Amino acid sequence: MGDNIRFEVVKKIAETSFRTRKLDNISKLDSSSPPSVFIGSKLKYPLVNVGIMSPLEKDENAWVYDDEKYWADNNFEISDVIHLRNSLLNSRFQSKVTDTRLNKKFVNLAQDIAVASKPVDVEIELKNRVRFGRNKDQILTPHGMRAPLKQAKVTSNVKVDRSVDKAINDDIKANQAVTMLYDRNFTEYTLNKILSVGVLGLKKNKRLVPTRWSITATDDMLGKHLWKEVRDFPWIRDFELHFGEFMGNSYLILMFPGVWSYELFELYLPGSSWNPTTQLKASTDMETYNGRKSYAFNTVGGYYAARLPILKYLHGKRRQASVLAVRIEGPSYWAALGVWVVRESVKKAMANKTMKFNSRKELIESAKKIGKIKFKFDYEQIFQQSKLLKQLKTQTNLGQFF
Repeated sequence: MGDNIRFEVVKKIAETSFRTRKLDNISKLDSSSPPSVFIGSKLKYPLVNVGIMSPLEKDENAWVYDDEKYWADNNFEISDVIHLRNSLLNSRFQSKVTDTRLNKKFVNLAQDIAVASKPVDVEIELKNRVRFGRNKDQILTPHGMRAPLKQAKVTSNVKVDRSVDKAINDDIKANQAVTMLYDRNFTEYTLNKILSVGVLGLKKNKRLVPTRWSITATDDMLGKHLWKEVRDFPWIRDFELHFGEFMGNSYLILMFPGVWSYELFELYLPGSSWNPTTQLKASTDMETYNGRKSYAFNTVGGYYAARLPILKYLHGKRRQASVLAVRIEGPSYWAALGVWVVRESVKKAMANKTMKFNSRKELIESAKKIGKIKFKFDYEQIFQQSKLLKQLKTQTNLGQFF
């Protein structure tokens, strides 16, 4: 099914690509939103751009244009995603983040679209001509076209899940609403969209949240939600090694019996999306059993996106561990697609068959072999710098007394 839908949608985009060459002629659209709303962060806060995302015409498969999990599950390629995203128009208007409390027409419309459980038919009228441009960003999924919004209206019934409706109308804090919905099997993708349009939280605090902030905030909230339980679970029994790849991003995840701690290294090989130089680049962040008190400024959103599926794995096993994660971004990741690639790469690593070892030495040696065989890279350079490994070597823990 996945390949069929991908083929049909990408074929349709190819057939209508002439439209993107005649953007001056576009002033009105009869389209379908995936559903998707984008809140920009480039204006001077508290001003933001609020955009309704839609292809240039109605499409029964509109949801595919904004479904990162589906792209990953069906192994879409970078070019597939770029084709989809370049075909999305961001019809936007300016708003204050607090306008969510003032019953403003366009804000209400954007909220209705964002919380919908299925694509929403929309009629859109634009003020000015469509512009094309795609910015490179570590967190955001790119989109291609943008234009100022003049008028818009929903032309189909908006279906909202009962649990989402309850979370919106209950006067509870935003993080409570997010975690409640997550426990009811709503994905982090759905939750960051809902969080961004300012429908969650106490009435006095509701506000629009730029999409790049809402993505990382959702990953962080859900990670902390799982972490609070994980760190009370017994340790894993074996030394575990997980490995997975997706879109030129490889993750090697080493798990050691011990109290929760997490360290991430991101390595950008020459020629990869974030490293056009000829030298290897790297960044790292870490947290201990007590969690992080400040933002991970080195690895930014990737830190929280990688941590979430790791914690979900441990939560499912009802175990805790000390975790060292190493990302290698290679030249085949030639276009930045956003932090969802990190999240889905780690999910694939955690879903692959677990390699288990009897000792820390065996685990580390096996990790080194993978590095040398697959990347001609010696992970020893990273292991020598790892604060987590130094901590494991030096600390005396209760396990040594039994």
